[in-house]
Amino acid sequence: MAQYFLDLVYSLTNCMCCFPGSPQLKINNKSFRILRLLGEGGFSYVYLVQDTSNDSLYALKKIRCPFGQESVSQAMKEVEAYALFAPHPNIIHSVDYSVQADKSDPGAKTVYILLPYYRRGNLQDIINANLINHTKFPERKLMQLFLGVCNALKVMHQYRVRGPPGGTNSFNRAHQVGEEAAQADEDAANEAASRKRKNKSADRDMEDVEQEPLMEGEVTRSQEGVAPGELRAYAHRDIKPGNIMIADDGNEPVLMDLGSIAPSPTPITSRSLALAVQDTAAEHSTMPYRAPELFDVKTGSVIDTKADIWSLGCTLYACLVGKSPFEMRSEETGGSLSLCVLGGDWRFPDESAQGTKPKPTGDSQGISESIKEIVRKCLKVEPAERPDVDELIKMVDAAIPGLEGDDGGLESNS
Repeated sequence: MAQYFLDLVYSLTNCMCCFPGSPQLKINNKSFRILRLLGEGGFSYVYLVQDTSNDSLYALKKIRCPFGQESVSQAMKEVEAYALFAPHPNIIHSVDYSVQADKSDPGAKTVYILLPYYRRGNLQDIINANLINHTKFPERKLMQLFLGVCNALKVMHQYRVRGPPGGTNSFNRAHQVGEEAAQADEDAANEAASRKRKNKSADRDMEDVEQEPLMEGEVTRSQEGVAPGELRAYAHRDIKPGNIMIADDGNEPVLMDLGSIAPSPTPITSRSLALAVQDTAAEHSTMPYRAPELFDVKTGSVIDTKADIWSLGCTLYACLVGKSPFEMRSEETGGSLSLCVLGGDWRFPDESAQGTKPKPTGDSQGISESIKEIVRKCLKVEPAERPDVDELIKMVDAAIPGLEGDDGGLESNS
C-alpha cells in the first residue's frame, strides 16, 4: 500500500511537470524544455520536448528505476538495442541517453532516452481516428506499411553478429552502452549498500548486497560465443499498433520500444525458466497481441521469433477492424481473452465462424481475401505452422499489386 501511494505521488508530480513554467531538463549538458506528456506506462513517461538551442522537437522517455540495479539494467537494455540495430529506416534509434540519480530517492536511478519525434503519431492513433471518423486504411497503403514492419523484424530475426569492439559502429555503441549499464548497476548497488549501513541490520544487509551479481549489458552479452557473421536472432515480443510510429513523410513505419527484445530461440529447460519467461511476457508483452506460447510457457518448449509473427497478425487485424482479434472475440462472447488466444478463437466480422463463408447480411468489412489469408497464416496457434519473416514478406509482396489504393503517404492526424 505504501509503494502504491509513493507511485501515485510520483505520477502526480510528473504530470505537474507538463504545465507551463516547468523547469528545463538537461541531458548531457543539452537543455530541453518539456512541452507536454505524450504517454505513460508502468514506471515510464514519454514527453514532447524542445531543444532550447535550436527548437528541434524530440520524444523524451523517462524511466524511473526504483528497484536498484535490476531495473536500471532493464532500462539500459532498451538503449543498447537501439544502438545495436542502428541505422535502419524502419527501426527507431536513440539520439542520446543519460542515467541520473533520482533526487526524490537517492537509491533510485532515472534513465532518460532521447528519441526522434514523429508528428504523425503511431498506427494506434490512426486506428482510433478511423473508428471515430468511420474511415479505414487504404489497403495498398496499409500493406506497404506492414511490409516496412516486416523488413524491420527481418533485421532483428536475422541479425548477424558484426564483430568485437573495433568493428562496426553499431556494435561498438551497443557494447559501450552495455558497459555503462554495468557501471550504473554498480553505482546503484554501492548507493544501496551505503544506505543499508545505516540500518541496524547493516551486517546482514551488506552481505546480501555483495552476493547480488551485477547486471551486464544483456543484449551484447547474448552474443558471447557467437562468431562474427553468425546468426544471433532477436525477437521483439511486443509488436502492436502503438509501437509502430509513422515517419513524417507518411510512407515508412518505424518500429519502436525495444525494451522487450529477447534472444531467439529461447529453449525452456526448466520449470523455473518457464515461469520467468511467462512473467516477463506478462510484464512486457501487451496481452491482446501476445502469442499463445507466452501465455502458457511449457518446459521443453522453445520460444522463438514466431511469437512476433503472431503479434504481426494481430496488428494487421486491428488495423483492418479496429481491435485485436482476441479483444474483439472476448467482447463478443464475454469470455476470457487468454482462453480465446490459447484456443485460437477469433474471426473476421463478416464471418459466422473462423474461416467460413461470409454471412449474407451485408456486414462485410470489404477486406480483400489476400489480406485475410495473411492474417490467418500468422494466427496459427502452433508456432511451427506460422510463416517466418521471409515467407511473410513474399506473401505481402504478392498481395500488394492486386490491392486498391494509391501509393501516397498517410494524412497527418496532428
